Amino acid sequence: MSAATHEADVVIIGGGLHGCSAAYHLAAKGLKPIVLEKNVVARHASSASAGGVRRLGRDPAEIPLAMASLELWHRMGDMLGATGDFRATGQVRVAETEADMAACAARVKLTRSLGYDFERLIDRNELRRLVPAVSPAGMGGIHVERDGYAFPFKATTAFRHKAEELGAVVREGTGVTGLDRRSDRWEVATNAGNFRAPVLVNAAGAWGGEMAAFLGDKVPIEPTALMMMVSERMPHFVDPTVGAISRKLSFKQMQSGTVVIGGGFKGLVDRITELTELNFQHLAQSARNAAAIFPIMKGARLIRCWAGIEGFTPDDLPVIGPSKAAPAAYHSFAFCGHGFQLGPIVGAITAELIVNGKTNLPIEPFRVDRFPAH
Repeated sequence: MSAATHEADVVIIGGGLHGCSAAYHLAAKGLKPIVLEKNVVARHASSASAGGVRRLGRDPAEIPLAMASLELWHRMGDMLGATGDFRATGQVRVAETEADMAACAARVKLTRSLGYDFERLIDRNELRRLVPAVSPAGMGGIHVERDGYAFPFKATTAFRHKAEELGAVVREGTGVTGLDRRSDRWEVATNAGNFRAPVLVNAAGAWGGEMAAFLGDKVPIEPTALMMMVSERMPHFVDPTVGAISRKLSFKQMQSGTVVIGGGFKGLVDRITELTELNFQHLAQSARNAAAIFPIMKGARLIRCWAGIEGFTPDDLPVIGPSKAAPAAYHSFAFCGHGFQLGPIVGAITAELIVNGKTNLPIEPFRVDRFPAH
């Protein structure tokens, strides 16, 4: 074990999208952050997600962040020199019943009442125009322009590489074993030596609750394995990313022709080994949902299934912002399966909090102390 102590301006725990985004934004402001990743960058949720860049259907508390983040996605090439393969294909959520259509109308009314007009109610004809391959059962739904999808590993890597170019350091295979605050510095013990910095960022994903507990912040986190499937290459048949109102579905056809299917079906997580186990009954239901919306999928062959470990909170919202129990410590974790789109802006928020002591975006709903003592 190295006896050396490595100095930095900020130590970031977790090398997923949110950790790498924070590293980039901090480095862009002239700081020297170190990212500590116990496995490899993007090992869990950040490479296993569906890659949706989505404002559609978000909790109202997340909408301001999602709006700001979308602008960064559209500027990604200029910002990072790489786009993460972001494509603004639009997103559609399909309604199959009158009850679904009523739910769509209520949702659009809600977002309009909050001052947003990005969600648009569409009828059967408009649905057919946008998604010609949709099932005849499709009655309409909601459409959002400028949303789309990206390639999760490439997006995370783009933030990492630009951060490193600006002076950040990323240390893989470096797991945290202890945290201590000494005078005005955080002392972070790892299996690969000690790291010291005035400021600490907890971007540890499904393990963020354990890091928060080190700091004295209690957060109930449930590690969850969200499952995905991909088909063999198929002739092009759909452009937008597609979901459904009353089915679990996240559906997109990549430029290569393969179809990626998700939607929140869960496998099993082994917290000790950090491995996942697929639930094939749930995967079968996921496949049926895809075929119900897209009949062409009935003849498709699936070639790979996987799951990524993500942290979920009781209210299905992330933890973003300063620690309430420890000085100069910040949280960015537990994104509950919908943090990919938020990655660019939450990294910027974290950097703003550290450098300026504040952010203009509303993060009060994500404060770490919102949960009852447990």
